[in-house]
Amino acid sequence: MRLFLPLILLISPLTANPVMDGADPHAAVVGRTFWMYPTEPHSREPIFAAYRSADLRSWRREGTILDLDKIPWVKADGAPYHGAWAPALAEKKGKFYFYYSVGPQNPTPSRIGVAVGTSPAGPFTDSGKPLLTGGDGFEAIDPMVFTDPATGKSWFYAGGSAGAKLRVFEMADDMVSFKREVDIEQPKNFTEGVFMHVKGKTYYLSYSHGKWNDSTYSVHYCTAPSPTGPWEYRGEILGSDDKHQGPGHHSFVEDLVTRQWYIVYHRWETGRKDPPYRGGRKIAVEKVDYDLKGLIKPITMTDGRQR
Repeated sequence: MRLFLPLILLISPLTANPVMDGADPHAAVVGRTFWMYPTEPHSREPIFAAYRSADLRSWRREGTILDLDKIPWVKADGAPYHGAWAPALAEKKGKFYFYYSVGPQNPTPSRIGVAVGTSPAGPFTDSGKPLLTGGDGFEAIDPMVFTDPATGKSWFYAGGSAGAKLRVFEMADDMVSFKREVDIEQPKNFTEGVFMHVKGKTYYLSYSHGKWNDSTYSVHYCTAPSPTGPWEYRGEILGSDDKHQGPGHHSFVEDLVTRQWYIVYHRWETGRKDPPYRGGRKIAVEKVDYDLKGLIKPITMTDGRQR
């Protein structure tokens, strides 16, 4: 029997944090609308969905945008089950590109695919082959694509977990293939879940550190003068506290009207430090502030409605 989630999440606009179930949220803004693409909660199907919001608090599920069961190359590895997690969205020249992780990671290697659409709500059509395949100590997971507003070049970032290795590529013009791989230094304390954003002339490479399913999971970051480094490690900005554990696998998004930045991430709602935790991961949103030097101030996790 196939299990389906309702098309609309009934979340009151008077509530916030956590905003919904799920993990690995990639947030993006298109016009004045916020979009989010998480690892789906409570689903036994390898699918992805798009969520829409006007205020980062109340989210509407727009329906399934990609089903791995319908993509022939996904099953080519012969694995009995395929997981779908950690997606990312990029927009360029009027098209939208959806990058996603395909498991398992063992015994067959993880892979990253890419699909193309004309709307952030989908539907997306897969490119027909994996963009990147893991192996030799590298796990092809957690894709992120950043287009540099200064140059127009698009950069692809992926990797981490057990291999804890980050790889960076310059995207080709078609956004579904690579032009070249760039040799980079490995960021300090990098584990997985990388994200890139720019503010002014400073590039911020942020990522998760620690073990994904315990209280060591946290968000760290570096700054750089370009999308490919060199990185200057700046430390941890989001970590476990006495009410929430394992915050991480995040994205940054800017409200283009107020110019306020936010971090969208997942966490466990518990004070217990040692797993296993009861209940699944929850997605939350916090304001992000920068000091006069452009450094990100430590982020405090909140509950309930925020002003």
